[in-house]
Amino acid sequence: MVEIPDRLACLFTGSVTEEGDSYTVEVPKEELNVGAITAGETYQIVLLENPQPADSTDSDDQQEGLSTNSVGSASREPPVSRGEMREVTIETLGEQGDGIAKLDRGYVLIVPDAQPDDEVTVEITEVRQNVAFAEVRDRADF
Repeated sequence: MVEIPDRLACLFTGSVTEEGDSYTVEVPKEELNVGAITAGETYQIVLLENPQPADSTDSDDQQEGLSTNSVGSASREPPVSRGEMREVTIETLGEQGDGIAKLDRGYVLIVPDAQPDDEVTVEITEVRQNVAFAEVRDRADF
């Protein structure tokens, strides 16, 4: 299973812009707690390709859904709870080879032992503000 550290500061959908010999990812101010970051410090970031085209009709929903107001103080509760059963379609693979599905408002669900386009019933095993983990319970089409 992919390890997501508790110190994960924010998770959001954004764009990368090219500026000369470098690229810029703008982090919306509302994504970060004031005082949680310091100008001039170095931070780790992860970029995942969005499988949906930029002109997708629900890209605004994804942006809105991934907004977490950072470092554990969320503007919304996660759309799942531990023990809940969900029927999902795996969209892509994560860096560790786990399946990734998107739920309500673009919330990320990580599912080990699943492949893109798998339609599976999963049980939510762990819920964090930015991401949830689940185990496959049924591979039958829904």
